[in-house]
Amino acid sequence: MKDKPNEWVAISDLMAGVLAVVMLMLAVVVLQRQFAEAQHQRDLAALDAATGNPVAELLQQVQGTLGTQGAGHLISVDVASRRITLRDGVFAQGSACVTPAASAAMQAVEAQVGTFLRDHPAGRIFVEGYTDDAPVKRPVTDFARFCTVYDDNFTLSAARAREARKTLLGTLDATSARRIVVAGYGDSRPLAEVPPSDPRNRRVEVFFTLDGSRS
Repeated sequence: MKDKPNEWVAISDLMAGVLAVVMLMLAVVVLQRQFAEAQHQRDLAALDAATGNPVAELLQQVQGTLGTQGAGHLISVDVASRRITLRDGVFAQGSACVTPAASAAMQAVEAQVGTFLRDHPAGRIFVEGYTDDAPVKRPVTDFARFCTVYDDNFTLSAARAREARKTLLGTLDATSARRIVVAGYGDSRPLAEVPPSDPRNRRVEVFFTLDGSRS
């Protein structure tokens, strides 16, 4: 007597075949998506290469201008992080007054900064002051001499950022000027690679963005 075919075995074989087809289709979909994403990234890279990055272009121009001015020891440019850094030597000691050499260098790039803001209505510039952790021993009240009054590092750092902002305003209209924002962080954000007391923490950073976001 012959054994009858087992219907359950046939069904399980069919289901296994269907599952294999489904898995194959899913794998194809995943590969298609990965290919499409890779193509999208290539298209974006090609677009960036064709149109350029406005912030990078601006900072490269600024870097060239500062090099011509011989101000590299006072002001550094970091294209990758979209910022320029005004070192401690930009300001008189314990003061918010911008030194004449630094003022001349900043004024040399104000036209480029103005063009950036006019050409990019959503663009914004953040001017942020920082200090080391040396405490202010007594209040400074001689505004004519120090370009500010202050009794702590937060006030001093904000005043330095404010004075740096003034050198960038040039002939900007009021609407564009409002997109240059000032903040003072005192000694609360030292550089990661140096101790809080290091003089390199005494700086003003000018950060450029196209979308108005600080991040």
